[in-house]
Amino acid sequence: MRSFTLGRIWGIPIRANTSLLIFLPVLAWLIGSGGQIELYAGIIGDFSGVGFDLADLQAGQTPWVIGVAAAVGLFVSVTLHELGHSWVALRYDIEIESITLWILGGIASLKSVPREWDREFWIAIAGPAVSVAVGAACYVGVVVAPASLPVTRFVVGYLALTNLLLAGFNLLPAFPMDGGRVFRALLARSRPYGTATRIAARAGVMFALLFAVVGVLSFNIVLLLLAFFIYGAATTESRTVLVDELLEGVTVGDIMTREPATVDADATLAAFGDRLLGDRQSVHVVTDGDEILGVVALADLRRAEGRDHETTRVAEITREVPRVAPEADAFDTLVTLNEAGTTSALVEADGELIGVLTEADYAHVMSIRRGFQTAVAA
Repeated sequence: MRSFTLGRIWGIPIRANTSLLIFLPVLAWLIGSGGQIELYAGIIGDFSGVGFDLADLQAGQTPWVIGVAAAVGLFVSVTLHELGHSWVALRYDIEIESITLWILGGIASLKSVPREWDREFWIAIAGPAVSVAVGAACYVGVVVAPASLPVTRFVVGYLALTNLLLAGFNLLPAFPMDGGRVFRALLARSRPYGTATRIAARAGVMFALLFAVVGVLSFNIVLLLLAFFIYGAATTESRTVLVDELLEGVTVGDIMTREPATVDADATLAAFGDRLLGDRQSVHVVTDGDEILGVVALADLRRAEGRDHETTRVAEITREVPRVAPEADAFDTLVTLNEAGTTSALVEADGELIGVLTEADYAHVMSIRRGFQTAVAA
């Protein structure tokens, strides 16, 4: 789904996902309709000692004013929560790409996740700490607000309650939620980072399954969405950390295919098919005289089914790919390729082609390193 930039704080883009724009009116309606106001008025009264006249809160259009104010206030609170993470990260000179608000809350996207356990701990705990502080401030607001402002007192009380719940829920050790990152940071004090990540990710998957079961039994769509999010994010980050470990200290030049096979741009697909059998390389560099146009692979040939292989030229299915230096970090390059939606790159030094980087190159080096680590561990 698309995201829209609402503004910037400390240079960080604050974005609203389309899902939030759809969910906010629904949340406002849920808060302002039915018995929600009566329910929350009772809870707020119980923990603050402040009473409400329900007739004032439910008169005319007041419930909708309450619903809109409470819904907007909730996501302002979520923004402050994410700014808490961001402020600590900036103190560690970690760049923040953006803060995105969506149906399940907010996400502060860090340019890089620190591997030092103490840094990750303080970054992760900062969000819930801000939520507790906001909740405490709202609690004071409820107590000191005059009875002549029942709507304001109710909304502030609602935000006090939800901020405390937000902090508590986020501290569950369900990786990659804040509590899960705190859990990983504490594990990483005495364990390798990859091992800590795998343990935290397993805990996250268990919580995802729990949320899914509760969501099904209670017909709670938000819990089901949260379960899918936690499961996907936990397994993805675990795999990412594993790949990062396997590629630690490896450069593009270490794993690239040197002297890659080439094919002329004017060659037919039929001729290219024959070259694939002869060269036994799945990716070929496409040339037009001295110019390098890009790459073509077996997968591109498969996607060209239906075309006349005797007349279609290789140039018609050639893909432009990123060009990288041999000294570039292999893992960082893999991230760049994934973002570009490709699995190949041309490797150049001083403007000259010296190799090609493919998915097979990555698979080969990771297979060797995984086997080596297993042998050493045994």
